[in-house]
Order: sequence, then C-alpha cells, then structure tokens
Amino acid sequence: MFVITGATGNVGGELVRILAAAGEPVTAVSRRAPEHALPEGVRHHRADLAEPQSLRPALDGAEALFLLVAGEDPRAVLELAAAGGVRRVVLLSSQGVGTRPEQYRHPAAFEEAVRRSGLEWTVLRSGGLDSNAFAWAESIRAHRTAAAPFGDVGLPVVDPADVAEVAAAVLRSGAGGVGEGDGIGGGPHAGATYELTGPVPVSPRERAEAIAGAIGEPVRFVEQSPEEARTQMLTFMPEPAVEGTLSILGAPVAAERAVSPAVERILGRAPRPFAAWADRAAPAFR
Repeated sequence: MFVITGATGNVGGELVRILAAAGEPVTAVSRRAPEHALPEGVRHHRADLAEPQSLRPALDGAEALFLLVAGEDPRAVLELAAAGGVRRVVLLSSQGVGTRPEQYRHPAAFEEAVRRSGLEWTVLRSGGLDSNAFAWAESIRAHRTAAAPFGDVGLPVVDPADVAEVAAAVLRSGAGGVGEGDGIGGGPHAGATYELTGPVPVSPRERAEAIAGAIGEPVRFVEQSPEEARTQMLTFMPEPAVEGTLSILGAPVAAERAVSPAVERILGRAPRPFAAWADRAAPAFR
C-alpha cells in the first residue's frame, strides 16, 4: 500500500493516478474531500499533516509514504509511519534547501527528520512548478493579461506530472540511483537526493507567450515591481517563503538556473517543456 499525502494537489493528484493505473494499492490523503472522483480502487482518507495523529488510520499496514513538507512536526509523522509498518518514505522538498538553506529552513528540517527516521528514504527537491502559472488563470480568462516580476529572468521550471512520474518510479522501485546521502539500504534510490527541473530555463514572459499559444489568444505580459509582487504574495505565503521566492525569481544563482539530469536519468526521457504543460492546462485559461 502506498500512502500519498497532498493527494489532491498538482503533484499528488497525478501521482495517485499513475500508481492506480499501474494497479498499485493507494490511499490518497488530503485535508479536504476530492473535488473529482478518485481512480477506481483508491481509498481516500481525510487528514491534516499539522495534526499527525489524524494520519494514523491511513498509515497502518502501508509499505511506503509520499510526504509533503507541511505541518511542523515531521518526526511525529515519521514515527507513526514506522509504527504502522511503513518501510520507506519519499519526501517532496524544495530546491531552495540546497541553494538557500537560511531561507528554506522549514523544508530542510523535514529533510533532516527523514534522514534520521531509520526508514529507507529518498528526497525529491523540486524546482518551481509549471503549475504555478495557474496563479494567472483568473486574469488571463478575464483580461488576457499575466503579471509577474522579473519578466525576462529564466528558470527551468518543472512539469508537476514529471515530478509525479519520478515519485512513482522511486516508490515502485523500492526507494533510487546515484544520489547523495546516507540512507539505509534498499532499492536503487535509497539515500538519494534528486533535484528535479524542466528541460530549459523559461522566463515569465515566455511562459505567458506559451499560454497564449495554447489558448489561441494573445496574452499581454505586465511586469510587476518586486514590491508589487511581494504585496500580492504575502496574501497567501508566509514572509520567509516570499523573500526566498523573490530572491530566486529575481537573482537566481547558477545552481537555480541549471538543468538537472535527474528526470531524464530516472524516467529515460527528457523532461516535458513548459509549452506541453500549457497545452494540457489550456482549459483553465480560456
């Protein structure tokens, strides 16, 4: 049994579908009931990572756990997982842990807890997700405009479906390959830390152009000032996360601009370009 937290999100929802299609037993965990029907055979459990005990029924008898960075007590979640029989955990973390540790202490704490858990572990450090462009959905539908700061700074954003496919491959293999870390023995990905990116850096302006191509309508790009972006982001993100995000968006270091080979190494194909995601997501912007 695979337990997938964040099962209604952009990565978790796709991961549930991939595993179910492969005939794997899956328990989908989320704070709210799914808006759409889950794949046949998938069991849903409502729980909140901020309340670790709410996870207990889902973890009993499970083999592996896909864990998001959410809540404040990863050790309690991991202890419950081990008590329930979970043998390995795959953590979805952030690239910022490696490039900006002072600003990404929260996911770093989760990584440390996973490494000390006694379970087989693999850490997936995702770069920015293509699906972050859903933040433009309302303004593109209503006004055919997309606003963002640092309009011509490119980053290799990654398709959430690629992140999900990597997670599925790691989970099904028994936990991967060449990585860094000191995880205990197990599958080919045990003890590995993978950075996941898209195939090329893409700027906000280029992402808006790709969405315009996907919907067959012009989309006007509006470059925000950093302060305008900060004010907007503070409405849904904590301040440390906002500052870290703006730093990456505006002044990425070389490692944040670099394209990682991990997706291709694990999946045997190149990561999908942003335009492919935009084509799939086009209905949200029309």
